[in-house]
Amino acid sequence: MHFAFAFAFAALPFLTAASPLVETVPRAEQIIPITKRALHRRTDGTVNATLIQDNIDRSVAKIRRGFEIYERNTGSVHPLASSLRHSKRATGSDPLTDDDAQLWYGTISVGTPAEEFTVDFDTGSSDLFLPGPDCSQNCEGHKTYQPRSSSTSKSLGKSYSLSYGDGSSVSGTQYQDTVSIAGLTATKQTLGSSSVYSDGFASDQFPPDGLLGMAFESISDYQAKPFFQSLIAQNKVIQPVFGFKFAQSGSELYLGGTNSDLYSGSFTWVPVTEAAYWQVELGGLAVNGKSALRSTAAIIDTGTTQIVGDPNTVKHIYSQIPGSKSAPEYGDGIYTVPCDFNTPISLTFGGRTFQVDPSTFNIGEVSSGTCIGGIGSDADISDEFWIIGDVFLTNVYTAFDVGNHRVGFAALA
Repeated sequence: MHFAFAFAFAALPFLTAASPLVETVPRAEQIIPITKRALHRRTDGTVNATLIQDNIDRSVAKIRRGFEIYERNTGSVHPLASSLRHSKRATGSDPLTDDDAQLWYGTISVGTPAEEFTVDFDTGSSDLFLPGPDCSQNCEGHKTYQPRSSSTSKSLGKSYSLSYGDGSSVSGTQYQDTVSIAGLTATKQTLGSSSVYSDGFASDQFPPDGLLGMAFESISDYQAKPFFQSLIAQNKVIQPVFGFKFAQSGSELYLGGTNSDLYSGSFTWVPVTEAAYWQVELGGLAVNGKSALRSTAAIIDTGTTQIVGDPNTVKHIYSQIPGSKSAPEYGDGIYTVPCDFNTPISLTFGGRTFQVDPSTFNIGEVSSGTCIGGIGSDADISDEFWIIGDVFLTNVYTAFDVGNHRVGFAALA
């Protein structure tokens, strides 16, 4: 999504190039804090590994769906589509609970007069949806969008169904309406008014009311501009950039520029190789200074908890981590590490190496002294692309430059 003015969204700082952005409004008006909800932890503090597995499954299913939408919208096969395998895997989990593992959400307003809603901000999808007035399945506890109460709403007479790989879906009717975040307003923004939420979107699993996608229009199921691109097209933002900072506290999304208080030094920029997802080139991954992954494509996805790769490479990586073990009892592609894990792990982008702090690589404890590792695998993923989620993103300030089709990483302040 794209915002007018230098604007920060809750819980995610706004990214900028190495040169500082010009700010024209007070910073307090540019930043909206966002909240993290880590639902993969039980009340006793241990990790619900099933939800970690679900997060992997759902992330891969989301990528697959985006490839299909890309082909429908552009008439061309996505360059990475052939590298995504089609395997059948038994699971009792609803893939939509994947987003429940870790959500970053904040507040938007919709309609005239404006009504506030909470949404999950997801760089791995492109559409905005909310529960609608006719939603009768899993919408209790969510605030519903009432298009008839908004003087600026307009039904587009089109339905939508966003599926997540196992038959689970969100479906409803497309509308246009006014959508705002912290004073940044897009008019005639396409959004979904949902009549059905799958079980994974029930309020005890998915606290926000809806979801707001921040990837590119080519994977929009609505075939419409995502929110942030609408802000750019309507000249509502100073710069076509948004930034994220993920942390236990002080997280924010910054729209229209970057928050220089939250990072130090300059950004390392990596070009987007295909404007669908935020897809860039990962230069490599090293364990204890030794290369464990060659250069490959990478999708930067705020909706994914772990770093997700192909089974063979992930197995090789863990073979270099003392005390690590494959843990199929917790799910396919899940590994454990000692909770006092301190093996250096780094990722390289644009020729610059970024360290992954052991505290962020450690997802959490599953039994005494045993914790879930921050890299997982999926049988459908090949070594031609990986998914880079929060385990890495919590170590850097990340800028998403829509205008120049590039992603920037900087050291946290």
